[in-house]
Amino acid sequence: QVQLVESGGGLVQAGGSLRLSCAASGRPGVNYSIGWFRRAPGKEREFVAAISRAGGSPRYAGSAKGRFTISRDTAKNTVYLQMNSLKPEDTAVYYCARDRVGLLTSQETDYDYWGQGTQVTVSS
Repeated sequence: QVQLVESGGGLVQAGGSLRLSCAASGRPGVNYSIGWFRRAPGKEREFVAAISRAGGSPRYAGSAKGRFTISRDTAKNTVYLQMNSLKPEDTAVYYCARDRVGLLTSQETDYDYWGQGTQVTVSS
């Protein structure tokens, strides 16, 4: 069983920054590809970014490119999402999930274990 726990959400003004964390634990091994998704009020959950087991070649949604950075600390079994230049439209619940196929896809069905989510609210 794999457990993923997000943290770091909160309320921030437009233009501000937040860093989300996704801490992984459990069996099998915790070193696997991880993706971040978000669900805004009244909208479908959407892909934000993903990072491989080794931490290289991250993938971003268009809305995240140039503003968000995904990274990981393998020793801490933690994946981060640094979010800069935040906009009100970034307001959402942010989830991390395990990429079971290891291809950094944007498809929810390729992810199996999910965290409980952390709320990010960006005020204008």
